[in-house]
Amino acid sequence: MKRFHMNVGVSDLNRSTAFYTTLFGVPPSVVKDDYAKWMLDDPRLNFAISTHVAAGVDHVGVQAENEVEFQALRGRLAEAELELRDQPDVVCCYARSGKAWLHDPDGLAWETFVTRGETTEYAQRLTEATPAAPASPADTRPSCC
Repeated sequence: MKRFHMNVGVSDLNRSTAFYTTLFGVPPSVVKDDYAKWMLDDPRLNFAISTHVAAGVDHVGVQAENEVEFQALRGRLAEAELELRDQPDVVCCYARSGKAWLHDPDGLAWETFVTRGETTEYAQRLTEATPAAPASPADTRPSCC
């Protein structure tokens, strides 16, 4: 079963973590110095906050539970006839994932992904050209979000 995903940029992680813990009635399932995530079942939501992006809604998406669901979601995005960006294997938000991204007609970023495991890094640094973005060896941007 798929889960809706929302990533929100915050300026004060501790204050925002306290607020969202109160709002959702449960503590986050992942807490780092720069990131927190709630995997909620009611509503079925993967809600993340981070200090890595500008304050406000950064992107929304759908998290697949397995590779079959992910490929089906990715296929539907491809049918939208908008520019689709694949990230077949990426470290992002302390997880290793397969992702596909596009922007809706008004510019809102949509992500579909399947999580394949946890990592100890927020994101890989780009050190070579990838489907996500061209990069030079000196590029230090995160590879996700």
